[in-house]
Amino acid sequence: MTMHRTAQVNVDAMIEDLRALVETESPSRDVDALTASAKVVATVIESRLGGQALLVDSEAGPHVHWSGGGDPKVLILGHHDTVFPLGTLERRPFTVRDGHVTGPGVFDMLGGLVQAVHGLATLEDRSGVEILITADEEVGSHSSRSLIEERALACGAVLVFEGAADGGALKTGRKGCGTFRVSVTGRASHAGLEPAAGVNALIEAAHQVLDIAALGRPEIGTTVTPTVASAGTLDNVVPAGATVVVDVRVESADEKERIESAFAALAPHLEGARIAVEGSVGRPPMPESAAAELFGVAQRLLPGLEGKAVGGGSDGNFTAALGVPTLDGLGAVGGGAHADHEYLVIDAMPERAHLVAGLVTAIQHR
Repeated sequence: MTMHRTAQVNVDAMIEDLRALVETESPSRDVDALTASAKVVATVIESRLGGQALLVDSEAGPHVHWSGGGDPKVLILGHHDTVFPLGTLERRPFTVRDGHVTGPGVFDMLGGLVQAVHGLATLEDRSGVEILITADEEVGSHSSRSLIEERALACGAVLVFEGAADGGALKTGRKGCGTFRVSVTGRASHAGLEPAAGVNALIEAAHQVLDIAALGRPEIGTTVTPTVASAGTLDNVVPAGATVVVDVRVESADEKERIESAFAALAPHLEGARIAVEGSVGRPPMPESAAAELFGVAQRLLPGLEGKAVGGGSDGNFTAALGVPTLDGLGAVGGGAHADHEYLVIDAMPERAHLVAGLVTAIQHR
């Protein structure tokens, strides 16, 4: 099996479509911005593939769904929300220079969307292909998860266009990930006149941070990282409240259960303090077995292609947990996700577009 190259892609056209997407800023949770972004995504899909791209309303903003008709066989999965606030584009405009494209969202993951669409455009037969571009992946996919799972089960194979791993490798495994919020309630008092009359929520939170950090087992891939904390109101008041936010990554379902049970069992150290915990490991682990079949096809299409298991999560975690064959990291080759130096490598765009065409063709005929 070799890469399908009878129809070529136009790199200039890919860059212009990418410009249109990047220059319509799409921060998560900004429904107005995401509505404008979804319309641009739909326009790009329709202009390159024909048919109609439907906007699926949700409380997070519109998701975009397109079908090539026929019996569903493969789901092209991505998202159009980004982590960058409105105004980032003014500070960091879309730029093409020295073989790279830079700008907010070019790598995570607008470049991947463009490559997928242009790759599909090289195929005469797009039957059985669906595209789903969601509006809330960066904030947990709460409004899109049921739709993602529904279409993944209907199609039976999922190609995820998140950015590639280091060196252009595909992502063949992902950790499960989640966020916990630990709220501490104490009792306020005057810090100078009667500090002992209070229950210091900040001190209790410090105890909790140490307990929480001790839950990590990095030797088996479990990381538990307190990331954000807040406490208190004024410098002369014993704080009555505090919160700690924690990022969790796990490689197995057993560790997911252990961590969730441990957070549920957190207990206060100070008399009179109260603890409340919200959150879970919302994205289950994506085992490498879920990618094995499709990764084998990709390697036959593109000899020398590597695969890597990574710590970050994606919507592919959901589809893999259903037992649906899922291959991730098919998007842009580049780096700097969520950072100011985010970039995409232009020379890799045609090869990645042809890779999706080859994978889709193989899935259509398996």
